[in-house]
Amino acid sequence: MAGALRQLDYRPSATARGLRTGRHMAVGVVVPDIANPFFAAVTWGIENVIAPAGLQVAIANSGESVSHEAELVGELRRRVDGVILSPATETDTVPKHLAASGIPVVFVDRKLRDSSDFDAVEVDNAAGAAAAANHLVDLGHRSIAMISGPLSCTPGRERHEGFLAALAERQVEVDAAHVEIADFKESGGNTAMRRLLDTDDRPSAVFVANNLMSIGALKAIRETGLGIPQEISIIGFDDLDLGPLLDPPFTVIDRPTIAQGEAAGRLMLERLSDPRRPRQSLVMPVELVRRASTAAPAGRAS
Repeated sequence: MAGALRQLDYRPSATARGLRTGRHMAVGVVVPDIANPFFAAVTWGIENVIAPAGLQVAIANSGESVSHEAELVGELRRRVDGVILSPATETDTVPKHLAASGIPVVFVDRKLRDSSDFDAVEVDNAAGAAAAANHLVDLGHRSIAMISGPLSCTPGRERHEGFLAALAERQVEVDAAHVEIADFKESGGNTAMRRLLDTDDRPSAVFVANNLMSIGALKAIRETGLGIPQEISIIGFDDLDLGPLLDPPFTVIDRPTIAQGEAAGRLMLERLSDPRRPRQSLVMPVELVRRASTAAPAGRAS
């Protein structure tokens, strides 16, 4: 029988192993927007680590809603051994309820204001936003705008604060009319960019705080007929799949998306293996990728 099973490349099912061990042999992954290429890449990274360990991955989309997130997690907790979560807000109570019930939680990309009790993997949002600000200032821009994400979540707040702090350090004042708070979605970026372009003092450069909003902002600029970067420079946080192929190629703050998911997956496996080990908080680096969508403002040589 054993020889026959080897010939068939037989592997015991996760369900069968779970019955023997009392575990579900599954990990839940809850993200705010699975349609966002960033979260798709993070989930891919998680699966790269979790699946070879013999665990299944159950993916759920919260839609940036705390109440929907709570419903999803309430269902998942009966079917998984742990949850990798990108919380909708920094004040979520869902993770603490999960932890209190004995289910380990690992944060990815986002976390709570007080995350000292949880493993977490994020990127250096503040440093990335500061790099974007310094890049624009170094090019000679002084009329600089920003399209920020929601300030209720970690990347929205940290990128917002990091960008403004870097400009203040360079003694560049930001017009309040040049700061837009949007929703990390393409439509939000488009609407925010249209408002910026309609101001009496149109900015010469803009930083957009995530990939989907960058797409919306680029469409708004194109629809108004403005030249990039001749009339307005634009830099985004998170690379676009076709960023190098756009006309002009898109300047971005890039980060290791798949590696971020893989790190979260490893932390979850370690936590499941040793529930008492010390908490770990990882911050992954970001990189300025300078392409042709940013240049010196009109009338000034770079």
